[in-house]
Amino acid sequence: MGRGRQKAKQTKVARRLKYYSPETDYQALERELASQSHDRDMHDFEIPSAEDDDDWRLRSD
Repeated sequence: MGRGRQKAKQTKVARRLKYYSPETDYQALERELASQSHDRDMHDFEIPSAEDDDDWRLRSD
């Protein structure tokens, strides 16, 4: 008797989650995405030089 009741509860919860659609705050999402792209643009990316290549290569000397 316990397994049927447990399965029914799981089915009820699964159905509730499947059809649940919360309100989406598109303005907050837009602000978050804009701040992430702005942060990414602010980083200084260094381009490795040819001298740095020698540091990680195995040498056969």
